[in-house]
Amino acid sequence: MGMLNRLDLRVIRELVASPRIGITELAERLGIARNTAHARVARLERQGVVGLRGRSVDYTELGVEVTAFLTVQVAQGRLGSAIEDLAVVPFVLEAHGIAGDGDLLVRVAARNTRHLHEVINAVLACRGVIRSTTAVAMTEQIPYRVAPMLDALERAIP
Repeated sequence: MGMLNRLDLRVIRELVASPRIGITELAERLGIARNTAHARVARLERQGVVGLRGRSVDYTELGVEVTAFLTVQVAQGRLGSAIEDLAVVPFVLEAHGIAGDGDLLVRVAARNTRHLHEVINAVLACRGVIRSTTAVAMTEQIPYRVAPMLDALERAIP
């Protein structure tokens, strides 16, 4: 991937703020030609800088009230199997390979604490998983965001 310039960062900022924005509206907001906006978005998607521009889901509105983070330890050489199995567990929202204690940091959601116990058991049943520790999120203090990082990156461009 090549270096991003100010216009790329402005495009990304708009896509994050309004994931369903059309190309024409994006071009108008940025004061650029429609073809330029289309080409930038297509390139950023092709390079993997931006992914699916869908709606975010507030799963608490679906009755899924608990968020937890599991630090998962995986047996040597079994990471691939563990990931394959984790990908099938419907309430696993994401998993990251980590350094430090454990091998994976897994974010899960559950309807309630009883359901969380079931989700944890499903994670523990995955091939290669040895054990996990759980931290239950009580409140969300800073929601997922990228705008401050984009601002800092833009300020660093000469």
